[in-house]
Amino acid sequence: MHWSKSILFASAAVLAMGAAAAHAENMPKRIGYVTNYATHEWYQNVIKGMKAHGKDLGIEVEVQDANLDIAKQVAAAEDFIAKGVDVLILTPVNEEGVVPLLRQAKAANIPVVLEGNPVKGMTTMVAICDYDTGYFSGVEAGKYAKEKLGGAAKVMNVGLPLLSATVLRSQGFMDGLKTIIPDAVMVHDLDGGGNPDRALEVSSAALAKNADINIIYGINDSSSLGGLQAWKAAGKSQDGLLTVGTGGEGLAFINAMQNEPSYRIEAAMFPEKEGFTTIDAAVKLFNNEQVPEHIVSPTAPMTGEDWKKYYDYDGTARTIKWDAVNALQPPAKCMKTSADLKK
Repeated sequence: MHWSKSILFASAAVLAMGAAAAHAENMPKRIGYVTNYATHEWYQNVIKGMKAHGKDLGIEVEVQDANLDIAKQVAAAEDFIAKGVDVLILTPVNEEGVVPLLRQAKAANIPVVLEGNPVKGMTTMVAICDYDTGYFSGVEAGKYAKEKLGGAAKVMNVGLPLLSATVLRSQGFMDGLKTIIPDAVMVHDLDGGGNPDRALEVSSAALAKNADINIIYGINDSSSLGGLQAWKAAGKSQDGLLTVGTGGEGLAFINAMQNEPSYRIEAAMFPEKEGFTTIDAAVKLFNNEQVPEHIVSPTAPMTGEDWKKYYDYDGTARTIKWDAVNALQPPAKCMKTSADLKK
């Protein structure tokens, strides 16, 4: 059954399993995590969250990087299975390539937790609600546009149509925006590739054809910042412009919110928390506990200096405020999932 045919979702109580309660359970000694792209700030912070929580629980968390190569991911996962890790965690490079790994791990009696993306035959996945994340940042963008932009909303969406998750974010953003400004329009719907160079390239080309926009929305921080860079490279003022980012992946969005006049909203996805929650899920599977197919990791739209509620920043590094982030309650059920894209 596909994860998005929503069956059950975790309650906040299930998700917020504290260290004290966790210590009452049997702890896995070794967890192997094969990430898809460890050089990305998002995954670096997911790993920080995993290792910090693992350390608190006395679990060794070993990480290998597939570097966007499915063959490397398969080899790394098979190595972990051969070594007999207690739990395997995977962020899939692609869905199809990971399916055989689930069968191999099952044959070796090793439970598997997926992070970020679903795979056919999985037991559980820890991930945000992508549509909801876009939707609530869209609502905030609508409020801002109504107050600061004369009630007009002309959007350049720096998207990523390859992935259902990012399509859902863009759809959610426009739907949320239209709850406040019903005649909001998407002037440009771009494929920014999820990286700053591609985002800059396609945004520059789009703006050269039609620069009549006042909102830049990016499906991740690289996309929003690439779009904003294109705007600035065209010699345009940020007066009358709103830039909305997604992810809160690392330091880039904090620097942008501090230094770029138009960068006023960030849909934060708290990668450290996603790593934390993934370790909790691994512990539950190790103890043969029932878990929902989709364990929802929380997100929150941040405006202005809201980021300071959740992070300390000393100019060099950021430190998550666990009490504040752990207090966030994820939705009981996603508003829309990838299944809705097929209707």
